Amino acid sequence: MQRSSAPLIAPETRPYFCVVFFVACISFILISGVVFAGTLEPIKPSPAPIDNPQTDEKIELGKKLFFDRRLSGDGTMSCATCHIPEQAFADGQDISMSYPTTKNWRNSPTLINSGYRKFLFYDGRAQSLEEQALFPVMSAFEMNRNLDFVEEVIRGVPEYVADFKKVFNAEPDRKKMAMALASFQRSLVSKNAPLDRYLKGDKRALSKDAIKGLIIFTGKAKCADCHYGATLSDDKFYALNLPENTDFKDDAGIAATRRFVAKISGFKEYRDLNEDPGRYLVTKNKKDWKAFRTSSLREVSKTAPYMHNGIFKTLDEVIDFFDRGGGEGNKSLKPLDLSSEEKQYLKIFLVEALTGEDIVIKLPQIP
Repeated sequence: MQRSSAPLIAPETRPYFCVVFFVACISFILISGVVFAGTLEPIKPSPAPIDNPQTDEKIELGKKLFFDRRLSGDGTMSCATCHIPEQAFADGQDISMSYPTTKNWRNSPTLINSGYRKFLFYDGRAQSLEEQALFPVMSAFEMNRNLDFVEEVIRGVPEYVADFKKVFNAEPDRKKMAMALASFQRSLVSKNAPLDRYLKGDKRALSKDAIKGLIIFTGKAKCADCHYGATLSDDKFYALNLPENTDFKDDAGIAATRRFVAKISGFKEYRDLNEDPGRYLVTKNKKDWKAFRTSSLREVSKTAPYMHNGIFKTLDEVIDFFDRGGGEGNKSLKPLDLSSEEKQYLKIFLVEALTGEDIVIKLPQIP
């Protein structure tokens, strides 16, 4: 039988057919509730910029600086004060520790896997570890150290001068200090988590309950819509309308820090500010009001309390928040209607599958 050579769709009607087909596809997605979750991937080697490659000597120099209290104004604090190795490089506080006589205003995030992030800090104001490294050093409410001064302090230590000469073939300065600190932080990687082994083919790496949790994570709970890839984060910003932490509602020190940060960020109404504006202070875009970066879920069992203000003390509280559809009036989340059993399986997955080997740090000898 001879087939007709006539086209199935007349040329003059093809544009209209394409439009109808596209609308039909979108309608199917909306009606069926199909979720296109992101793909989970095993952890990979931490990427390093071309102009700051990783070397053992540079990592060791960065480690010395990380633990050196000379980087703080009064010599009482180091980077490790708020990023404690035994606490997954966080500090376990609702609100991070601060320079004496001041108050911080946000939770201290873990530094593990920070080398993978496209944006640093909860509001994403830094886009590399090199850019991030000196923010806390010069921050009035963190380490409160003048960078011109700290350069001269480090240059006055013969051992540091020799180290910088060996690593950079140059004398110490703020840029190279930041590069060394970034290299050390980039070396803090979550390794050999059960999820990684499972994704590489070891189907015995996860318990039956954790696998049930994985199915919920990538399915009904929609976690993988934002928590995907190797780091389990899309590095985007969402306004979930998280409530303010009432434990600090009347804390004058935190209020002063909030106003100070808003003031130097160019927020005109800083004197009347009574909540954390989030990424808005960086972009000045209304859609970013109270928007914060999607945190990685790796090592999440070790990094309580949770969220930018430490409002949730347990993973159960976090899961309940997302199950409710987030904070009142937010446009990013919808209620999930998870059963208590599904919540339990989800928690088992988060705790069991995403916890890697402990990172053991040999404390350096500070010159």
